[in-house]
Amino acid sequence: MAELATIARPYADALFKAATAGAGVDLGSTAAWMDELAAIAADPQLRQLADNPKVTADQVFAVFTGVARSALPDMAKNFLRTVIDNGRIDALPEVAAQFRALVNRRNGSSDAVVYSAFPMDSAALSEVSAALEKRFGRKLNLAVQLDESLIGGIRVVVGDEVLDTSVKARLEQMKAALVA
Repeated sequence: MAELATIARPYADALFKAATAGAGVDLGSTAAWMDELAAIAADPQLRQLADNPKVTADQVFAVFTGVARSALPDMAKNFLRTVIDNGRIDALPEVAAQFRALVNRRNGSSDAVVYSAFPMDSAALSEVSAALEKRFGRKLNLAVQLDESLIGGIRVVVGDEVLDTSVKARLEQMKAALVA
């Protein structure tokens, strides 16, 4: 079986071309509904339903549109029908990731996840954002996730780059220095 990344690439490319070619189509809103479809597709119960030979493509489509938080635009419905008809629901999370990468490349930005031991208010997040953008040399789209195992500090993941200023990381560094 082909890798999901290989399967997802043509879908992400086609969606990106359609979104950039269409008048009045916002890449941000397209990425938002794409992320929502990917989250729905990642649900194991939905996958089990879609894999059932007694369930039709129309029924799977109805479940997707019924579970979606907001009404899907026509482009989303057409895209979803194509994915369902081709039996590629399992590739939707990867399609969303590749689509977001194409959008980021066009905007000259990157997605970043900030793992914090404690909730961050908007003032602290904007301060961290400015410092991180300077450190990584590009605009970052930040998402914050709580990780109580960090004890304190933050851990930032931007693509394959990691910046770890957490107490847990410092303790691991001290442990390694003592053992060496």
